[in-house]
Amino acid sequence: MKKRVNIDISSYFSEKKGMIDEALDKILPPEDMDPTVLSRAMRYSMFAGGKRLRPILCIASAEVVGGRGEEVLPVACALECIHTYSLIHDDLPSMDNDDFRRGMPTNHRVFGEAVAILAGDALLTLAFNLLSSCFGATRPENMLRIIKEISSAAGHQGMVGGQTIDVLSTGKRIDEATLKDMHKRKTGALIRASLLAGALFYDVDELVIDSLSSYGEHLGLAFQIADDILNVTGDSSTMGKGTGSDARLGKATYPSILGLEEANKCLRVSVERALVSLENMDAQADILRAIAFFVMERCY
Repeated sequence: MKKRVNIDISSYFSEKKGMIDEALDKILPPEDMDPTVLSRAMRYSMFAGGKRLRPILCIASAEVVGGRGEEVLPVACALECIHTYSLIHDDLPSMDNDDFRRGMPTNHRVFGEAVAILAGDALLTLAFNLLSSCFGATRPENMLRIIKEISSAAGHQGMVGGQTIDVLSTGKRIDEATLKDMHKRKTGALIRASLLAGALFYDVDELVIDSLSSYGEHLGLAFQIADDILNVTGDSSTMGKGTGSDARLGKATYPSILGLEEANKCLRVSVERALVSLENMDAQADILRAIAFFVMERCY
């Protein structure tokens, strides 16, 4: 394993999360905006906690290539809108049927299934409204490429496609290649797109984009493997949701297919490959190296 870097990742996450939360509070409709139940449902899930990993990766990537977090903040917030919509829909009775998310009742348990679906739809649509507002802040070619990357990562080639594989695989025995493809789409695609979006806001060398793309792909897989492991070994009070649900639902996961020891090995390999992807980048990319270690060692 590569040597870890000396960065206070908790402080970095806290600082960037504060910036993102402040922006999201201004972007989302106030609770008293009609229809109020929809506004409240959108804000409920958006501010129910969460690491803000995807928007933070977008900001970190921008900073790595010499940009500023404030400049890419609308893009970062759009990514969090897409992620939050996906969580609302994943929790629905027709999907994972979860009662809790981040220690709170899931959206459909509070507002009903119909409003939860609509809240997710509204957040997804808001994301692309935010992206459209960025024209003029960067070159049109850059923004079009960002929109293409994010829409591909969110749609049938990425997150939605991965969720489809997940639904169809529940209760079945699948091979490791199918599992990896599912994770790459369901989780990895948007994580990779978050990194690319931050860098593509600026005119950067394609070698840098290639490095970030490879890093994002391996980091995304590592994040989902860690999630699989935490569903077996994690503390439900720390995680804010029940553990063991994957096994009860018959979900295909790395521990269920390969066993816990091999799953941990795959996690370390994925993180190592993410770090190797950054070898041609200098110390300015150390924040991304620190995030890779965080993904491997996180407990929530």
